Amino acid sequence: MVIISKTVINDFCQLHPDATDAFLDWYKKTKQADWSTLNELKVSFLSADYVGNDLYVFNIRGNKYRLIVRTFFNIRTVFIRFIGTHTEYDKVDLNDL
Repeated sequence: MVIISKTVINDFCQLHPDATDAFLDWYKKTKQADWSTLNELKVSFLSADYVGNDLYVFNIRGNKYRLIVRTFFNIRTVFIRFIGTHTEYDKVDLNDL
């Protein structure tokens, strides 16, 4: 999959160094993946949830952090729409992404 953009992960991990390994693991698995359905995505990430409008939520580092991406399986592209703590995630309006 093509991931847009790793810079967001790098910037977040500078502020939250304890998240670095978990986010880099997500990045590596996702970049190597060739998903065409939610079921294939869930083989890689069991805790991933589809929340509508092509948005998927990933629990990172034991659910301490959340990652929301918009995934277009037909063009093999993942757009990072939100990265933050679980508390910050609770304030996100998915309609704004």
